[in-house]
Amino acid sequence: MAQYTYKVLDKNGKPKKGTVEAQNQDKAREKLKSEGYNVLEIGEKAAKGSGRGKKVKTRDLAVFCKQFASVLKAGVPIISALDMMSDQMDNKTLRNALKEAQAYVQKGGTLADAFKLNPKVFPPMLCNMVAAGEQSGSMEIAFERLSTQFEKDGHIQSKIKGAMTYPIVILVVVIAVVVLMLVMVIPTFADMFADMGTELPTATQILVNFSNFLVARWYIVLAIVAVIVIAVRAFKKTPTGETLFANISLKAPIFGNLTVKTAAATFSRTFATLLSAGIPIIDAVEQTARVMKNKIIREQLLDCKVQVAKGVPLSKPIKDMEIFPVMLPQMMHIGEETGNIEEMMSKVADYYEDEVDVAVDALTSMLEPLIIVVMATVVGAMVLAIYSPILNMYDAVDNY
Repeated sequence: MAQYTYKVLDKNGKPKKGTVEAQNQDKAREKLKSEGYNVLEIGEKAAKGSGRGKKVKTRDLAVFCKQFASVLKAGVPIISALDMMSDQMDNKTLRNALKEAQAYVQKGGTLADAFKLNPKVFPPMLCNMVAAGEQSGSMEIAFERLSTQFEKDGHIQSKIKGAMTYPIVILVVVIAVVVLMLVMVIPTFADMFADMGTELPTATQILVNFSNFLVARWYIVLAIVAVIVIAVRAFKKTPTGETLFANISLKAPIFGNLTVKTAAATFSRTFATLLSAGIPIIDAVEQTARVMKNKIIREQLLDCKVQVAKGVPLSKPIKDMEIFPVMLPQMMHIGEETGNIEEMMSKVADYYEDEVDVAVDALTSMLEPLIIVVMATVVGAMVLAIYSPILNMYDAVDNY
């Protein structure tokens, strides 16, 4: 039986941590509930290992899986293949994890359990796919499918990051220009305005006051910004904050559509990959849910797992979520009716991966003029506030 770590509340409401043995996670949860505990978290206990290292990039995992599949196809034994891969890997974290996996397999352990030694490096989906490949004797196929999965995920991630890079760079430039004007330009004009001895317009006076404050008390502004950033990041990690930001990402104008399509592509591709490895649909739903970054989608998919366990076709709770586009549950339903849900989900994944590309290009095209307008408005408003007293003075001279 497997071991599961848990966090629970006892009958008195006091938190408690520990491990429990059971046939599966549901049995472990039932066992804890029968003992009067309120289960907060439960998960499979990883094999003892170093667990060191940072997370490995999806691109590196894709390269590893593709190369490992080729080596296995050539008939190289697993231990020798791990030795070859560890020597070839440029990523130090992945290289050390492969060496540790090789040592574990040499002692008689399975490759799936060897990968579980480093959960930060090898995600649960990879470990489960490898375990299924070991049982079916088709390890190279499992790694080929994993390679495709990671390549598709990496493509989507890089596409979205690329779309976000431009607006972030422009935002930094705008902030730098504004700060430069406040610190270097406006103080010069402030001295000139003081010599003029005229009453400044409200907007100009506010700008001058803020400039003086920023020059004299810049550290206070910096501290306020730092506190806000830290507070937002801390709030985002709380259950309430995570739910709030997840909801915003789904419903935000412009970005919400991209979030939904990205989630649809990730869900379809991951689900199809797990089913192709022979993983039962209930476990596939749970593992796919764990991959989803959006908390709302993740929790609703876990609820779908409960419905599937009761005998409800997966397409129905997926449709009832009202998050994914209508086409996804419709294609899933056709797959359930024809007994070919894996192929249908692969087609859906292909479609929405293309849709993500189109949505990212459209988003970039939309943001470029919008950012330019915002930048021109901010800088233009500051320039107008600076020169309005001078223009007023010229008007007064002309009228005189």
